[in-house]
Amino acid sequence: MRKNIVAGNWKMNLDLNTGIQIFNEINTLITEEVNGNQEAVVCPPFIHISAFTDAIKPGIKLSLGAQNCHQADAGAFTGEISASMLVSCGVKYVIIGHSERRQYFNETDALLAKKLDAALKNGLTPIFCVGETLEQRNSGIYFDIIREQISSAAFHLPSADFSKLVLAYEPVWAIGTGLTASPEQAQEIHGFIRKQIADKYDQNLADSISILYGGSCNPKNASELFSQPDIDGGLIGGASLKARDFVDIIKAFN
Repeated sequence: MRKNIVAGNWKMNLDLNTGIQIFNEINTLITEEVNGNQEAVVCPPFIHISAFTDAIKPGIKLSLGAQNCHQADAGAFTGEISASMLVSCGVKYVIIGHSERRQYFNETDALLAKKLDAALKNGLTPIFCVGETLEQRNSGIYFDIIREQISSAAFHLPSADFSKLVLAYEPVWAIGTGLTASPEQAQEIHGFIRKQIADKYDQNLADSISILYGGSCNPKNASELFSQPDIDGGLIGGASLKARDFVDIIKAFN
């Protein structure tokens, strides 16, 4: 049975004091208003993580995630954070392969495969991102792009490890461009991703994997998106920086 998950990616936003304030607001609103079994995750900048750990107590419906990790366990990698370091701070999830990491930091599928290995080795749940650019969509090669991203970075995993992943579809062409992916377009890709998993492993494993939508999800469109059969939640950007908006998206499952 796959989980319904809403993960907030704060990216490089919010100083520590403001972050603590918003995190506490989200925590309070979830406790008071969310009655379902969906899981909420906040992925703040690295400097916030230790400060948030104490607020994650048994019974709290909020988990802590990170936006990235290094592929090595330790070493002379100035400015980097290892998976084991994240675990020591109470982190449960880590985003791997986000479109901005691919674009701005030149992260390849081969590198992302190593990051997935490192995250799984240390007991983290990767939120593995895939998606196509506007040029790739207009060229009609988006299915090929997404198939290649998944197969090159993740299909080396045995089924027992792959089953621990959460996937996220980012229509890069619909982020910050003024364009919007319709629920039908999003469902088409989510269904395609699930079929690739079934073809590689089996249908039972494919049906157990949570696949999140990561393209401009907000309180107004969340319910329609989450009602699609293969969309199991969202990877939320800007809306996750506003406690009210983020919790309203989480409540779209209620």
